[in-house]
Amino acid sequence: MQTFESLGLNENIVKALADLNITTPTAIQEQAIPMLLNEATDFLGLAQTGTGKTAAFGIPLIEHIDIDIHAVQAVILSPTRELAQQIAQQLTHFSKYLPKIEVGVVYGGAPITNQIKDLKRLRPQILVATPGRMIDLIDRKVLNLSNVRFAVLDEADEMLNMGFKEDIDTILSFTQHDKNTWLFSATMPPDIRKIVHKYMKDPLEVSILTENKLNANIKHQFALVKRYDKEAAIQRIIDAEGGDMYCLIFCRTKAETQRLSTSMGESGYAVEAIHGDLSQQQRNSVMRKFKSKQVKILAATDVAARGIDVNDLTHVIHYDLPDELAFYTHRSGRTGRAGKTGIAISLVSPAEQRKLFAIERQLKAKFEKIMIPSADEVKLKSVQSKLDELLSVEETDEAKTWVHAFIEQLEFLSKEDIIAKYITGVMERVRVEKGGDLNATAGGSRDDRGGDRGGRNDRGRDDRSGDRGRPNVRGRREDRSGDGDRTFNKRVGGKEENMKTFEINLGKGDELNKGDLLKIICDTTGVRSQYIGRIDMFGDNAKFDIEVAKADGVQPAFKGLRFKGRAIKVDPKG
Repeated sequence: MQTFESLGLNENIVKALADLNITTPTAIQEQAIPMLLNEATDFLGLAQTGTGKTAAFGIPLIEHIDIDIHAVQAVILSPTRELAQQIAQQLTHFSKYLPKIEVGVVYGGAPITNQIKDLKRLRPQILVATPGRMIDLIDRKVLNLSNVRFAVLDEADEMLNMGFKEDIDTILSFTQHDKNTWLFSATMPPDIRKIVHKYMKDPLEVSILTENKLNANIKHQFALVKRYDKEAAIQRIIDAEGGDMYCLIFCRTKAETQRLSTSMGESGYAVEAIHGDLSQQQRNSVMRKFKSKQVKILAATDVAARGIDVNDLTHVIHYDLPDELAFYTHRSGRTGRAGKTGIAISLVSPAEQRKLFAIERQLKAKFEKIMIPSADEVKLKSVQSKLDELLSVEETDEAKTWVHAFIEQLEFLSKEDIIAKYITGVMERVRVEKGGDLNATAGGSRDDRGGDRGGRNDRGRDDRSGDRGRPNVRGRREDRSGDGDRTFNKRVGGKEENMKTFEINLGKGDELNKGDLLKIICDTTGVRSQYIGRIDMFGDNAKFDIEVAKADGVQPAFKGLRFKGRAIKVDPKG
């Protein structure tokens, strides 16, 4: 078995790893580190999230840094702020016994002026960044990348999914042509191969792609629930589990995540949300509450959850099933860590059963079907829990001396009366917002199918603004990623067949281009860009086409949303 010492690492780095209880390299580390230490080479690493990629590229980077040059020698591009912060933090830990090495991090959602001050003060040799913020700093002539000898693209497939291809091209154009480019990705779509051919020369390649396997410590369950009953079902589950539940709820879109958190908060449940529309200050506040268990239920999108590192979650709830198997295993793998057991519950509408069956087939596993408890069962369990707590209390001698002071007050009550009063008090504190049976039957109604129709290609852009820098529906511009119009498929000529046209009161006068508006539409509706056709921009409005099969949810999705303080209005045309 290899050790970090046998890989030939600097003894100060080995010492820092030991402080972190990292003593045995993972498969990607064992293969990649010697290659990246010993050769000036381009590199392609294929490995899933959570396999130790950060150390696989971070440790060799630290070894290659010239401590006498106080300029950026290595850049690491990351798709999200949370992941960028996590990478920077880990590299700082790895190099803590090498005090002359500075690691900086820049990302959207935080004041750029403060980050500029930090860059001038730290003069980092390694800079971790999200693409949009790095473009901003280059445009402001704050960053000089002429000394960059290493460029790392981490989670490259996710960056491409989020639309960062042009930003990556721009950033790499400011670096030396003879630099080493290291690319790490969980998948190898054609666009990744294009980057490899464009920026790499005979790269060394390591692949540690493993099958998506279920963690034996996680119990996988599902409940059949109509879509409009899912929130009530979650409330029942929380009440039935009691105060010990520590849970992540995964939703498909930012809008759904925020709506669920707000609605459950109004019903008396302490639930926070984390997604791409939050400022960095808001995100930090949410994560402090969640990690300290001040708030024990967190609703999140897949992208926003990257970088969340919590080991003792008891539950993961899939409010919406993901479209890709890897997302299911990554989500569920948030619980059942460090030898502990966990539960992953999928809330499945009748129309989503096919998707659930597909996940079961691919994982070669049968999920346990559970029933959402009835209102009476929730109440009974709450009462039983309180009675168990009462019965487990050991009475003290001091308490016994006080008994006689209260006996006279209770003499007129029977044992049954006392128990009834106690149960009444417990039940008054049990929240059951919606009565009746929440369990659906297979097949469902026409209305329920309409809300969930579709499969893989229904996948929205989720939280993929990350910090790409397009304005979101609240009008906040976190980063910039170019301001030219983008050419889209199906945007030439007149309206195509099976398309429905909508008019929206956002236009060029709002400093938006077609790319900005496309992102707003995708983020708000959860509809993927391939289903959106022609976009025509005017001064104070715009028109866009969307496939008829996806059109029903467009107007409701924009209801109540505002842009720069102005209500967004969307109306069908033609």
